[in-house]
Amino acid sequence: MTVNIYDSANQIEKEIRELPEFLALKEAFEGVKADEATFKLFKEFQTLQMELQQKQMQGQEFSEDDAKLAQELAEKVQESDLINELMTKEQAFSMIINDLNRVIMKPIQELYAEV
Repeated sequence: MTVNIYDSANQIEKEIRELPEFLALKEAFEGVKADEATFKLFKEFQTLQMELQQKQMQGQEFSEDDAKLAQELAEKVQESDLINELMTKEQAFSMIINDLNRVIMKPIQELYAEV
Protein backbone atom coordinates (compact mmCIF):
# COMPACT_ATOMS: atom_id res chain seq x y z
CA MET A 1 0.00 0.00 0.00
CA THR A 2 1.40 3.36 -1.04
CA VAL A 3 0.80 6.26 1.32
CA ASN A 4 0.58 9.73 -0.14
CA ILE A 5 1.93 11.84 2.69
CA TYR A 6 0.75 15.03 0.97
CA ASP A 7 -2.84 13.80 1.10
CA SER A 8 -2.38 13.33 4.84
CA ALA A 9 -0.88 16.80 5.18
CA ASN A 10 -3.75 18.36 3.25
CA GLN A 11 -6.24 16.54 5.48
CA ILE A 12 -4.48 17.87 8.58
CA GLU A 13 -4.59 21.38 7.12
CA LYS A 14 -8.36 21.08 6.67
CA GLU A 15 -8.78 19.75 10.20
CA ILE A 16 -6.68 22.56 11.66
CA ARG A 17 -9.10 25.08 10.17
CA GLU A 18 -11.91 23.43 12.16
CA LEU A 19 -10.12 23.31 15.51
CA PRO A 20 -11.74 25.40 18.27
CA GLU A 21 -8.32 26.93 19.00
CA PHE A 22 -7.91 28.04 15.38
CA LEU A 23 -11.47 29.40 15.24
CA ALA A 24 -10.83 31.34 18.47
CA LEU A 25 -7.60 32.73 17.00
CA LYS A 26 -9.41 33.73 13.82
CA GLU A 27 -12.15 35.46 15.82
CA ALA A 28 -9.60 37.34 17.93
CA PHE A 29 -7.77 38.46 14.77
CA GLU A 30 -11.05 39.69 13.28
CA GLY A 31 -11.50 41.74 16.46
CA VAL A 32 -8.08 43.32 16.01
CA LYS A 33 -8.73 44.04 12.32
CA ALA A 34 -12.10 45.64 13.13
CA ASP A 35 -10.42 48.33 15.24
CA GLU A 36 -8.39 50.51 12.87
CA ALA A 37 -5.98 51.94 15.46
CA THR A 38 -5.38 48.54 17.05
CA PHE A 39 -4.77 46.90 13.67
CA LYS A 40 -2.30 49.63 12.72
CA LEU A 41 -0.43 49.09 16.00
CA PHE A 42 -0.48 45.32 15.47
CA LYS A 43 0.97 45.62 11.95
CA GLU A 44 3.62 48.08 13.16
CA PHE A 45 4.62 45.68 15.95
CA GLN A 46 4.79 42.72 13.54
CA THR A 47 6.91 44.68 11.07
CA LEU A 48 9.35 45.71 13.78
CA GLN A 49 9.60 42.13 15.04
CA MET A 50 10.43 40.90 11.53
CA GLU A 51 13.03 43.64 11.03
CA LEU A 52 14.71 42.83 14.34
CA GLN A 53 14.69 39.10 13.55
CA GLN A 54 16.34 39.81 10.19
CA LYS A 55 19.02 41.89 11.89
CA GLN A 56 19.59 39.12 14.40
CA MET A 57 19.86 36.46 11.68
CA GLN A 58 22.37 38.63 9.82
CA GLY A 59 24.42 39.04 12.99
CA GLN A 60 23.70 42.77 13.28
CA GLU A 61 23.46 44.51 16.63
CA PHE A 62 20.25 46.25 17.64
CA SER A 63 20.67 49.99 17.86
CA GLU A 64 19.51 52.03 20.83
CA ASP A 65 16.74 53.37 18.60
CA ASP A 66 15.66 49.80 17.77
CA ALA A 67 15.55 48.91 21.45
CA LYS A 68 13.67 52.08 22.37
CA LEU A 69 11.12 51.63 19.60
CA ALA A 70 10.63 47.96 20.50
CA GLN A 71 10.07 48.88 24.15
CA GLU A 72 7.58 51.64 23.28
CA LEU A 73 5.63 49.41 20.91
CA ALA A 74 5.62 46.53 23.40
CA GLU A 75 4.16 48.83 26.04
CA LYS A 76 1.42 50.02 23.67
CA VAL A 77 0.67 46.44 22.63
CA GLN A 78 0.38 45.36 26.28
CA GLU A 79 -2.21 48.08 26.84
CA SER A 80 -4.43 46.69 24.08
CA ASP A 81 -6.99 44.18 25.31
CA LEU A 82 -7.70 43.13 21.72
CA ILE A 83 -4.04 42.36 20.95
CA ASN A 84 -3.56 40.62 24.30
CA GLU A 85 -6.57 38.43 23.53
CA LEU A 86 -5.10 37.64 20.11
CA MET A 87 -1.74 36.71 21.63
CA THR A 88 -3.42 34.46 24.20
CA LYS A 89 -5.33 32.66 21.45
CA GLU A 90 -2.15 32.42 19.36
CA GLN A 91 -0.29 30.78 22.25
CA ALA A 92 -3.04 28.17 22.66
CA PHE A 93 -2.95 27.43 18.94
CA SER A 94 0.86 27.30 18.91
CA MET A 95 0.79 24.58 21.55
CA ILE A 96 -1.17 22.38 19.14
CA ILE A 97 1.24 23.10 16.28
CA ASN A 98 4.19 22.29 18.56
CA ASP A 99 2.55 19.00 19.52
CA LEU A 100 1.98 18.16 15.85
CA ASN A 101 5.58 18.99 15.06
CA ARG A 102 6.78 16.64 17.81
CA VAL A 103 4.66 13.83 16.35
CA ILE A 104 5.91 14.49 12.81
CA MET A 105 9.55 14.65 13.88
CA LYS A 106 9.38 11.49 16.03
CA PRO A 107 10.81 9.16 13.32
CA ILE A 108 13.90 11.36 12.97
CA GLN A 109 14.34 11.66 16.74
CA GLU A 110 14.10 7.89 17.10
CA LEU A 111 16.53 7.39 14.22
CA TYR A 112 19.14 9.65 15.78
CA ALA A 113 18.54 8.14 19.23
CA GLU A 114 19.98 4.87 17.85
CA VAL A 115 23.41 6.49 17.39
